[in-house]
Amino acid sequence: QVQLVESGGGLVQAGDSLRLSCAASGRTFSSYVMSWFRQAPGKERDFVAAINWSGGSTTYADSVKGRFTVSRDNAKNTMYLQMNSLKPEDTALYYCAAGFVTTQVAHLYRYWGQGTQVTVSS
Repeated sequence: QVQLVESGGGLVQAGDSLRLSCAASGRTFSSYVMSWFRQAPGKERDFVAAINWSGGSTTYADSVKGRFTVSRDNAKNTMYLQMNSLKPEDTALYYCAAGFVTTQVAHLYRYWGQGTQVTVSS
């Protein structure tokens, strides 16, 4: 059983940076895969980035490669998403998710946070 809480969203201008946090309750199993997804109104929930707790391997969507960085702090049971060079198209509700299968398909993740809003103006 895992509880996830996102934070760090806000209103920024194009080109700015923002760091999102996802705090997990208790100790996360090293076999977990934790990911970031985002969803804009009228659109499906899209994969953004993922990190494997064992080994720390990462995966990124093409739209954020070179701009976003996902990382983890094992001691704090927290995952981060550093977002640089933000664009208006990055505007969405950002969710963190946890599961046991390495996948970019949202419905295959079991645990989800409540989401944090990121709005990028031009």
